[in-house]
Amino acid sequence: MTSLSSAGEAFGSLKKSPRMPVLFVGHGSPMNAIGDNAYRRSWQALGTDFGRRYPKPQLVLCVSAHWLTRGGWYLTGMAKPRTIHDFGGFPQELFDQQYPAPGAPAAAAEIAQAVRQPLSGSALGLDASEWGFDHGTWSVLKPMFPQADIPVMQLSMDYSRSPVEHYRIGQQLKALRERGVLIVGSGNIVHNLRATRRDASPNQAYDWAIEFDRIVGGQLKNGQLAALPDFKSLGTVPTQAHPTHDHYLPLLYAAGAVDDKEAPRFFNADFQSASISMRSVVWG
Repeated sequence: MTSLSSAGEAFGSLKKSPRMPVLFVGHGSPMNAIGDNAYRRSWQALGTDFGRRYPKPQLVLCVSAHWLTRGGWYLTGMAKPRTIHDFGGFPQELFDQQYPAPGAPAAAAEIAQAVRQPLSGSALGLDASEWGFDHGTWSVLKPMFPQADIPVMQLSMDYSRSPVEHYRIGQQLKALRERGVLIVGSGNIVHNLRATRRDASPNQAYDWAIEFDRIVGGQLKNGQLAALPDFKSLGTVPTQAHPTHDHYLPLLYAAGAVDDKEAPRFFNADFQSASISMRSVVWG
């Protein structure tokens, strides 16, 4: 199986760079993209760190909770990805949002060949026309990089595969950090829309939400990253925290791309609507 660490010559479009950080961002409600709240302001502040504290990315590779595939993993490979408004019941202002960042077809083709799907060993698929930027990607990146001048691609998640396989894909992405690629996982450590309470304050949450966030936060803090795919073994709490686990999986890609000894920096470590953990992490 080809590894990214031995495939440096395959990246003609990605130049060597100082090591990039890795992000996991709790994105929560799509309204965070336009609301003047602490979450959006934190994303704006984080974006200003690039070009100062961190190098400016050559490319952003985002793994969003909202692009689920079956039968394999895919990268967006189009030159001009569309902005997808994959939600309903929100104000027109949210549907009017666009994020016209370019794609990166050449880099997508290179990464697709270098990253191999667990078990089968086959290359990633390339999507030339179907997907684009769903709100898990643009709602976070637009506040961070409002000029939309950094190429962006999305990596799908094969929802039919086991959590450990998602983590293994993340491990393969690690070497991209030396090629100017900012890896962003966008989901939520706790995400149960069935139990939301819109009147809850950021420090109010269900006991099971607090417990699952505490356990996962402890694993991240202690560098127990390989334990993260085994979240279903934690009794009934994971089922309450994730009736479906699509919002948890992006964390596995981000965690796979970092070293156990890299210290995480947490931000937005509170809750939205009592059942959505907004805890976010920067490594590097």
